[in-house]
Amino acid sequence: METSLQTLLMESSILASGTNEGRRRFWRRFLRTPLAVISVAWIAVISAACLFYPIVTHQTGLFTDVAHSYAAPTQNHILGTDGLGRDEFVRVLLGGRISLLVGFTAALVAMVIGTGVGAISGFYGGVIDAILMRIVDVLLSVPTLFLLLFLAAMFHGSVVALIVVIGVTSWLNPSRLVRGEVLTIKERLYVEAARALGAVDARILARHVIPNAAGTIITTTTFMIANAMLAETALSYLGIGVRAPTPSWGNLLSSAQSDVFAGAYWLIVPAGLAILFTVTALNFIGDWLRENVGQ
Repeated sequence: METSLQTLLMESSILASGTNEGRRRFWRRFLRTPLAVISVAWIAVISAACLFYPIVTHQTGLFTDVAHSYAAPTQNHILGTDGLGRDEFVRVLLGGRISLLVGFTAALVAMVIGTGVGAISGFYGGVIDAILMRIVDVLLSVPTLFLLLFLAAMFHGSVVALIVVIGVTSWLNPSRLVRGEVLTIKERLYVEAARALGAVDARILARHVIPNAAGTIITTTTFMIANAMLAETALSYLGIGVRAPTPSWGNLLSSAQSDVFAGAYWLIVPAGLAILFTVTALNFIGDWLRENVGQ
């Protein structure tokens, strides 16, 4: 009897980690999807460029040279300079550091909270499920944009505060998705086998339930990164997110709006395209994962 139960628990581990053949099929499908490959390549390239920008360019992006303000793109300044003579290419890379940091970290915060709430709600059900889901329903009734504006304005543009604000206002929908997945997983035989062998609830959740919901969690996280980056961009554009002199794609886009009236029309393009390409790539990756994870 105990051997049979152990076999069922091994099934849980195999389902969570995937077989070698399953992983090979996954990568073959990925390599046969050019859009997914290009999207992952873009995220890797832009992340590496933003992180290691001194290797990419000799400019610092912090040196001001008013005598060369609003210089058009040249060989030395491939995206031109802003109103203070700072290299726009480097400022886009520095801004990408902040925007990507906020996007990835806020999404991680949201998914940790959402996964915890959703897993507990779905696993225990009953009164606990009813209470947690009613809390989620109430919070979902609050307009997220107004809540973001209010909380971001309270913390005066701190990057850490912005990450927390976006993270704690973004976990509601992920919690529902995780709950739905856990409701299915907890009825499987290997969960019953773990209970029969005396495993406590925390161990069952950590070893068998959440790992087998990883596909949903990873896919949702990808979309959450894109949403968090858009939230940061919107808040910084409105002047209550990341504030100058710290650059982010949002406040670069905001400052470029006034630069256009000074004749520097090219400054509005780089940050806008960086946001567009990065968010689009993340959404393409999320769509591909949703269709292929678990197959």
